[in-house]
Amino acid sequence: MKVISTDKAPAAIGPYSQARVINGLIFASGQIPIVPETGELAVGLEGQAEQVFRNVAAILEAAGSDMAHVVKTTLFIRHMDDFAAINAIYARHFSEPYPARSCVEVARLPKDVLLECEVIAAEK
Repeated sequence: MKVISTDKAPAAIGPYSQARVINGLIFASGQIPIVPETGELAVGLEGQAEQVFRNVAAILEAAGSDMAHVVKTTLFIRHMDDFAAINAIYARHFSEPYPARSCVEVARLPKDVLLECEVIAAEK
């Protein structure tokens, strides 16, 4: 197994890796909308969603992959009422054939963010 780490995505805020690679699959930890250059949270729903997907893309790039190789995503969102807006932003970062996906509303996320996304991707 290989550990993936990049300063182009937020550092882990706990005892976990940004991602691990095994048997050609990349398992990326959930990403929240921390701007890696500043350590601050992105602002607003759109800003947070865009930052989450930029963070995911940075980890995949560090692993030698990209968003086109994502096979499964899990979205954790604070409010199901935000689903349509998040879905529109999601669609800008993924293309057909879309990854399999789960989306769940949760009571609370780290740093009280509005969403978190974890992915499983294939190596290129």
